[in-house]
Amino acid sequence: MTKQQAQNPLILRYHRLMDAFAKSDDERDFYLDRREGFIIYADLDKTEEEIDTLNAEIGKEPERYSLVPKMTFYEIKKFMEGFVHEKVYDIDTKEKLLDIIGSKEARENFLEFIYDNLAELEKWQQYYQERSRIRIIEWLRDEDFHFVFEEDLDLPRNILEKVKRQLFDPKVAKDISNARELIKAKAKTYYSSEALNPRPKRGRPPKQVAKVEIEPQFTVDIYTTVPAAARIFLFIPDITSAASVTFSSKFESEEQLLASLRGSQRIKVDERLEALSQRLESLRSLSDRLSGMDKSMGVPKKKSPFQPFSRPNVKGVTESASEEKEEKMESAISDVFPKKRGRPKNEEEATEFKPQHRKKFAVKQVTQIKKKKKK
Repeated sequence: MTKQQAQNPLILRYHRLMDAFAKSDDERDFYLDRREGFIIYADLDKTEEEIDTLNAEIGKEPERYSLVPKMTFYEIKKFMEGFVHEKVYDIDTKEKLLDIIGSKEARENFLEFIYDNLAELEKWQQYYQERSRIRIIEWLRDEDFHFVFEEDLDLPRNILEKVKRQLFDPKVAKDISNARELIKAKAKTYYSSEALNPRPKRGRPPKQVAKVEIEPQFTVDIYTTVPAAARIFLFIPDITSAASVTFSSKFESEEQLLASLRGSQRIKVDERLEALSQRLESLRSLSDRLSGMDKSMGVPKKKSPFQPFSRPNVKGVTESASEEKEEKMESAISDVFPKKRGRPKNEEEATEFKPQHRKKFAVKQVTQIKKKKKK
């Protein structure tokens, strides 16, 4: 039986490869098919008989399947440290992340901290996507894959599905032939030096236009040569963006990661609410104590517990003592300048010496008397 030959580069889903690279470890194996580009996930949750059948199928054509490399501890740490040194600018945040990276369960604790800090989350997702893309392209080039990423193609959905369906047909319609030429031209860009070292575009930046978010439209999965033993192991998750790839081997999806983070946040919120309730209780007890002091010291009932009230100072002078002092001053003023009896004859006499004028005049008279006594 002659092997079928693909007539155009393999159309791969980049975000699926990104997720496979993140989850590949000692307990999970991922294989990329060279003939059609599908991914096989050797899930240990399957029965032993099913896994043995899959291994036997892969053993028949070992050159057809490429094992996705495992992420080592060094690579995981390098990802996180690279992000901290290149993208995190706040000193306190940087020190906290470096402490997390050097501790146990660094990968999950790092993600938990990032998801709790929205300012860093968007930067992390962009950085992780860019670095993963370079790593995946390097591996595909080393394995001599002729490929394109579906996310990079700007072709109608129905045309791409026709290209997939007629992958092994030498003679096709003109629209499919034109699409194949565009795909071949795009495939060459992944083998250029710029694919591994993307440079920022020079020149004047484009005008800021309101960004319209369009949900990406992906084609259906069309594979015609999947062996029967590998069909239940096909890895076809519906991943449409880098935000859905969690960089975690512990959680299968972003939903699981967010659910675990919500649980941890709920514990933190409960602790904060408990601390807040304790503070309110202490304020209530303080307010009761202040109201008790008001009653003992004779503060008018109109005043609330938090308004200032009279209390003895260092010399023992109270508010009542100051009132007595003012009364003595008033009596001295009245002695120096006694009030006239009877109704005033006219308005001038009524306003001639108002209380404030009387007080100033009396103080002046008292000071003059004191000076004479000293002489």
